[in-house]
Amino acid sequence: MHVFSLLSLTCLGLIIHELGHLTAARSCKVPCSELGLGLGPKLLAFKIGTIKFSIRAIPLGSFVMLDSSVLKTKSVKQQLYVHLAGILFNLVAGFATFGTVFSWINLLIAAGNILPLYQHDGWKCGVVMMRALIQRKSQPAEWAFTFSGGFASLAVAWVVIRMYL
Repeated sequence: MHVFSLLSLTCLGLIIHELGHLTAARSCKVPCSELGLGLGPKLLAFKIGTIKFSIRAIPLGSFVMLDSSVLKTKSVKQQLYVHLAGILFNLVAGFATFGTVFSWINLLIAAGNILPLYQHDGWKCGVVMMRALIQRKSQPAEWAFTFSGGFASLAVAWVVIRMYL
């Protein structure tokens, strides 16, 4: 497979992921202003309806710019739904195209995002659940969760790498 094909399929998988978040956010009446592919300065942007779509200079990751002040007012169930919808979309795309490179790309995007790494979907879900359990925001508890989530993710990655080397 050519590098260009691999990059194109990865971009498509990332867009599918962000469309999952966007779809869930809209169904929960959470405003979204932008869906971006990459990070850093904008190279290209266009608008469809109220949402700006952008391609950024640094080809790492993707994002949906949600109105977090509105998202935080939603129920825990709705917040988790919005955070997990990207993973769900990648799983559906991965299983629908099972046995292809595109399938594995989607499954890897889903697996990477469920880990409790800072600012990934798994971490966001953990913070939502932790705040619901202790019924308030606690910076020390969130720092402890962030550190332990990163450590656990590294441990999982180490085990997976050791299995295949």
